[in-house]
Amino acid sequence: MDQPHKAVSEQAMQSEWQQIQAAQADPSQFRPLYDRYYETMFRFIYRRTDDESLSADICSQVFLKAIQKLEKYQYKGVPFSAWLYRIASNEVSQHFRNASKNRIVSVQDHQLNDIIDEVVEQKDEQLQSLLIQALDQLKPTDLELIELRFFEQRPFKEIANILDITESNAKVKTYRILERLKKILL
Repeated sequence: MDQPHKAVSEQAMQSEWQQIQAAQADPSQFRPLYDRYYETMFRFIYRRTDDESLSADICSQVFLKAIQKLEKYQYKGVPFSAWLYRIASNEVSQHFRNASKNRIVSVQDHQLNDIIDEVVEQKDEQLQSLLIQALDQLKPTDLELIELRFFEQRPFKEIANILDITESNAKVKTYRILERLKKILL
């Protein structure tokens, strides 16, 4: 189950860390980080809101908070995007708490098939709709873990950093969630 998902080389992370340090010293140096991650963060948020205007607003909040708190950022061996994902996840959750609405999960067929491949050996036509119903029943924290792993294709180390848990805890929780989904699907 621990297949490589969007791994980032140590050299790329060191180069990014140098950019972050430059931006910490001079906020005008934040632009390359913004340019690199804006689209990724926007898509992450949009998949949870299904509203382009709202997603743009929340994404702006994410980068505003990131630049405001940049001096507190510390390199922890994961890409800078893990920190941005955490901020984005918190901002989306805050929006839905304030609006008293349920969040949305937008998925593509191939992403559902990735989960189905993990939990069952034989596929059939009805599994996707069953899986959507099963995902709908998950607690928000469990759903977020599944989203990060299967929809965002994040490695467990990065998921652990985003959710502020250990890497082994991220793996165990994912395995347990997949086991629950397997029971529902079978």
